[in-house]
Amino acid sequence: MQEIIPYQNPNVPKEQGLSLKEKLLYSAIGLAVLGGGVYFGRKLILNKVANKEENQSFEDGSSATIAKQIKMAFENDGWFGTNTTALRNALRQISSKDEFAKIQKSYQKLYNSNLLKDMADELQSTEYNEMLQIIAGKPPKKGQAPTVNTYDAWAKRLKAAFDKSYGFLPGTDGDAVVAVFNEIPTQSAFIQTAVSFKKLYGTNILDDMKAEAEFGQYADWMKIITTKKK
Repeated sequence: MQEIIPYQNPNVPKEQGLSLKEKLLYSAIGLAVLGGGVYFGRKLILNKVANKEENQSFEDGSSATIAKQIKMAFENDGWFGTNTTALRNALRQISSKDEFAKIQKSYQKLYNSNLLKDMADELQSTEYNEMLQIIAGKPPKKGQAPTVNTYDAWAKRLKAAFDKSYGFLPGTDGDAVVAVFNEIPTQSAFIQTAVSFKKLYGTNILDDMKAEAEFGQYADWMKIITTKKK
């Protein structure tokens, strides 16, 4: 049977317009182009902000400089794991919580990432707690008194150092212990720290030091304390 082809009057123009399929296709293309423009525009802005902050990192002691030191401690220049000593030294030079807040903002601008989240990802829980206590012991602003008990902060840092583990093996972070003992200004301040340690954890700090020390560490630690003024 012969197919019947509908008659099309040549004087009448064909119906104009896009099919639903074509409309959906072009809409999808438009959205993709718009989304790509937003993505690359945002990336350009972030790169510009990061470059500006990078230039400030050459200023000694600036927020950008310390933020960069922290990032370098995380990356550790090719060594395995985070350089906790470098991280600890970077945090110890911060003068106040206000300065730390500025460093957090600078870190965000430089690396588009949250400093405390990166720190939590990089560290063991005991190491993370130690670093938080370093910040907690800072005054709100430079020149002001700390708002937390400094002896409690030192005691918590020592406990974190004693509780560190190396894989499945228990151990002690000797560098962290030495850092705290170097900060404690007097023998009297050490005694107050021992009181805080007993209050917080129910154990004698000297007994814990003896239990945690290895290869003559206890004598070295006590020498730091006993050579301080009373």
